[in-house]
Amino acid sequence: MEEMLIQKIARNADDMIESIKAIVRIPSVKSEPLPQMPYGKAIHEALIAVLALAQEMGFETENVDGHMGIVKYGEGKDYIGIIGHLDVVEAGDGWKHAPFGAEEEKGRIYGRGILDNKGAILSCLYALYAIKQLHITLQHPIWILFGTDEESGFHDLQYYLRKHQPPIMGFTPDCKYPVVYGERGRCTLQVSADPAHYDAFCTFVNAYLQQDNGMGKCFDLEIEDQEFGKMQLSRGKLHREGEKLCVAFTFAYPFGIDAETIMRQVRSFLPDGLMMQCLINWKPVRFAKDGFLCRTLQSAYEKITGADGTPVTTSGGTYAKLMPHIVPFGPSFPGQKGIAHLPDEWMDKEDLIKNAMIYGISMLRLGSEGTYEE
Repeated sequence: MEEMLIQKIARNADDMIESIKAIVRIPSVKSEPLPQMPYGKAIHEALIAVLALAQEMGFETENVDGHMGIVKYGEGKDYIGIIGHLDVVEAGDGWKHAPFGAEEEKGRIYGRGILDNKGAILSCLYALYAIKQLHITLQHPIWILFGTDEESGFHDLQYYLRKHQPPIMGFTPDCKYPVVYGERGRCTLQVSADPAHYDAFCTFVNAYLQQDNGMGKCFDLEIEDQEFGKMQLSRGKLHREGEKLCVAFTFAYPFGIDAETIMRQVRSFLPDGLMMQCLINWKPVRFAKDGFLCRTLQSAYEKITGADGTPVTTSGGTYAKLMPHIVPFGPSFPGQKGIAHLPDEWMDKEDLIKNAMIYGISMLRLGSEGTYEE
C-alpha cells in the first residue's frame, strides 16, 4: 500500500506544483479586517482558493469563520491533525525574483511563502489526495487545517480551539526535519519609559540589550540545557507608544527555567522608573522521542530519504506551542537554513515532492495505527 501511495503522489506531482504556484501568487499578508475576513482580503482570498481546490478534489471542507480552513478525510471524532498556514510575512526588499511571482529557475521555485508555509501545507493536501484516490480506509480521520494568522500571534488557532476539540495527535509542517520532539519556550518582554525617564531607558538598552552576547549573559541568564542548547535573546527594535519609548525583546528559553524566573531576573536590572510587561509567553513543548508519534514520523522520514531521522529540538516557534498533541515536522531538510522570511525564499520542486511522500506515509501510518500517547 505504501509503495502505491508513493507512486500516486509522484503521478500527481505536476498538478501539485502548479497548485502551489497559484497559491504562492496570492500576496496573503495580513491587512485590515473586513466582514468575514478577520485578517484581511488577501489572506481570505488564499483561504477560499485552497478550500475550492480541496472541494474540486472531492474533499469535505469547512471554513471556520475565516480564521481557519479544514479539509477532512475519513469518519470519526478523534482526528489526526495536520496544521500549517497560508498567511505570510511582508515581502520586503532585496528580491531578484518577483516576491509573489512563483518564478521557477532550474527546478527551484521562488516566492514569499513557498517554504513558510504554502508549499509544505499544500504538499500535505496532495498527499492526502493520493490516499483518497486509492480509497484507503483509515482508523482515524485526517483533518488538514489551513491557518491564517500564524505569523501574527496564533489568533486563528485560538479561535479554532474555541470551536473544535484538538486532534489526538499530528504535526505541523512548519519547521525542519527530522521530527522535532521539543521546542524552546518563547517569552517576549517589553520595557517602556515615559519622557521623565528617557535617559534611564537609553542607558538600559545600551548597557544590557545592545551589549548582550545573544544568550542572556547581561541578565545572568546564560544557561544551557543538554538537549535544548543555550538561552537565546533576540534584541527588538525601539518604538513609540504615544509618548512612551518602548523596546520588546524575546528569550527563547530551554527546559529548566520558566518565564517567571526570566522576568524576575530582568526586572532586577531595570533602573527606577522603567516599566516592564510580558507580551507573550509560550511554554516549552516536549514529546517522548520514543513515543508512537515521534517514532512513526521518524520512520516515515527515514523510509523516503534514507537519512538518519533521530528526533531533534528547535529554538523556533510553531503552532505546536498552542495546539495540543502535535509536533513540528519538516519541510526544511538538514542544511537548509536561512530561507524563510528572507528575500528570494525558495523550495526545490524535488523537495516539495519528497515532502509530499514523507507526509503521505506519515498520514497513512498515523491514521491506520494511531493511539495517542502523551
